[in-house]
Amino acid sequence: MSKIGKYCKAYPLTSFREFPGWSENLDGFRKEDATTGSENQLDETGGDKFLYLQEDFTVTDGILLSEHVVFDKITADWIEYCKSTLQFQIPD
Repeated sequence: MSKIGKYCKAYPLTSFREFPGWSENLDGFRKEDATTGSENQLDETGGDKFLYLQEDFTVTDGILLSEHVVFDKITADWIEYCKSTLQFQIPD
């Protein structure tokens, strides 16, 4: 069942790729854009692709917490990168 978390924030894919420990689960990327019905074309640069950093520090291709997970290797370094570099902070 789909689950929406309490908070997530969109960032360009290029921002995530700057993290040294970044790796992508290619199966996590949505295959079709829901708004246009066209196939998503993901190039090496990430183009203008946006992904969502979730409250549990996973990264998804959509707002749902448990679907289309692109990155889930949560480490202390990753959390620090999210907080310091991406300025990710869950509001009170």
